[in-house]
Amino acid sequence: MLKNGEQYRESIRKMRPNIYKYGELIEDVTTHPATKLHIDSVAHSFDMAFDDKKSSIYTATSFLSGKKAHRWNTLMTCAEDIVNNADMKRDQYRWSGTCTGATCAGWTLLTALWDATFQCDQENSTKYHERLKNYMKYVEDNAFALSGAITDAKGNRSLSPSQQPNPNHYLRIVERRQDGIVINGFKIQICGVAACNEIIIIPTSGFGADDADYCVACAIPRDAEGITIVETRRPSDERDLEEGWDAPKVGNITQAYIIFENVFVPNERIFLAGENKYSGKIIGDFAAIYRAAIGACVAGQGDIMIGAAINMARANGLSQKTFQSTLNEMAINNEITYGLGLGAMLKGKKTASGTFIPSPLLAHTNKTQVAKIPYTTKVMAQDISGGIAETGCMPPYKDFQSPIYGAKLLEAVTAGTDGETRARAARLVEWLTVGGGIPGCMHGGGSPDGAKLVIRALTKWEDYATDAKRIAGIVGDLPDPGKK
Repeated sequence: MLKNGEQYRESIRKMRPNIYKYGELIEDVTTHPATKLHIDSVAHSFDMAFDDKKSSIYTATSFLSGKKAHRWNTLMTCAEDIVNNADMKRDQYRWSGTCTGATCAGWTLLTALWDATFQCDQENSTKYHERLKNYMKYVEDNAFALSGAITDAKGNRSLSPSQQPNPNHYLRIVERRQDGIVINGFKIQICGVAACNEIIIIPTSGFGADDADYCVACAIPRDAEGITIVETRRPSDERDLEEGWDAPKVGNITQAYIIFENVFVPNERIFLAGENKYSGKIIGDFAAIYRAAIGACVAGQGDIMIGAAINMARANGLSQKTFQSTLNEMAINNEITYGLGLGAMLKGKKTASGTFIPSPLLAHTNKTQVAKIPYTTKVMAQDISGGIAETGCMPPYKDFQSPIYGAKLLEAVTAGTDGETRARAARLVEWLTVGGGIPGCMHGGGSPDGAKLVIRALTKWEDYATDAKRIAGIVGDLPDPGKK
């Protein structure tokens, strides 16, 4: 099934209000200023399913039904599927300037669960895979937007989940019933929750047998009883809540803390319930897909930063040619993360269950670059733009509207173009580089230090040393003194 943007909005309006901001319940997330723009971004992606030029990347032929479906409702079964995932995300960033979370992590989790549940059923005679298949048909039939809840509160990082003084720091099973389970705990820093119909949950890491109750994967409606959602964007990011041009009015990112208090999950929505052996595989497959594609996300915002810097130079009265060398470097930065992600996809492998998982080594390498390169691009955008966009000294929109001195302020910022155009151009650069448009490059999708651990584990250090010994003509042993 395909929905357009307004049909998607209507599905969100029908949900039980359970999202709070500044202590107040948001009655309608489709109109509230803290959530509206993100929902508008997701609605745009729904509309793109009907766009002659863009539908090929915003839709896919379903692995399950053989019908056309929204890409975020389908399974990734080949390298082309994951490449198109990346291209969709780059295009989404070029539309809104920031993340469209409710079409990202949730469906990636479904693909990550696919092979793990397949293996679990084969080895343990469980029924998780068939449940997941039926649930994915349900998602496709209803054209849902999906949020992915991965990160737990974690508490004391030196302690395992079962050792935490507060057991709610990791989402866990507190009751097992014949018809399902009851879960308690927190999921935090979750993107796109306000804009989703359903929340997909997986363990935040691979766990041992002592932490089996924390190994839970399931799907729940966003408005299920017992769920309280707190929208958490920083006040400094919220200039888009204000009238005027201090922030763009095209899209924003939403983040949430989700509080689970005795939430019942029926059996048909449970995809893992204590089988800790598979928890590491789930998060590993997710990370490979997500970290391969995130290079396209930051490249998409980098594309907008290039455009914003060009516009700012012109508004300052300067030619693009003056900054072409820097602009070239910005473009190179974008293609490094995008291309490295494509490399991970093209070096991936198909699983026995039919999904396609990118190369973990290259995907995690991409994550380390995403944690660095976009910040360099932001500095370049600020450098081209000048102090009006970087120092924080430009007056806010309200001052420009003052009947006493507003016209004089606009006169003061007039340069290569009129004052309002230059102010708008400067605010976009500011928003992209130090404001609410910044995606989580450093820790979004996990820590770069975690990625480095995977790289260390997967790199064939001894093979490289052996090849170098052969080329050097070394025939004797050359052991590592640090190894016993």
